[in-house]
Amino acid sequence: MGKYRKAALATAIVAVPLVGVNVLPSAAQQPPPPPPIATEFLTSRAVFTDDVDAKFKINRRGEGATVVTSKDASRTLVARFTVQPGAQFPWHTHPGPVIVNVTQGELVYVPADDCSHRAYPAGTAFVDPGHGHVHTAFNRTGQPTVFVATFYEAPAEGPLLIPAQAPAECTI
Repeated sequence: MGKYRKAALATAIVAVPLVGVNVLPSAAQQPPPPPPIATEFLTSRAVFTDDVDAKFKINRRGEGATVVTSKDASRTLVARFTVQPGAQFPWHTHPGPVIVNVTQGELVYVPADDCSHRAYPAGTAFVDPGHGHVHTAFNRTGQPTVFVATFYEAPAEGPLLIPAQAPAECTI
């Protein structure tokens, strides 16, 4: 076999599998599924240049008021979360309050103190008190849920969620 024929044969041996990969059905080339909960940081951790205290008074119908005071709300961070259908956050709390704006779908928020299921559809917002207030949240719909969270009293580095024990009396 001549030198040119050997080169052509070697090229064919390499090219045929490469061409085959490019013509496989699209199902074989699908990207991996998205993570159950994806986080996108919209800002880095920032600090107010002034001394800032914050006070939230949360009046839930028929439950009375909860007052959340943040003596040093200066360290903030904003993140977007995408929660796939059926995905749930682990039970947790936050160092400080968090303002949550639901932009797509519906988020179900479950505080450990009463185990109620509070549904927040797109276009609504709520305040998570943080400071040891244990809760979970999940997406019970068939579409992704997206929300933007503004964290106050965010740590200088590290996680924004503090893991907590699941309350025995709560069912999801």
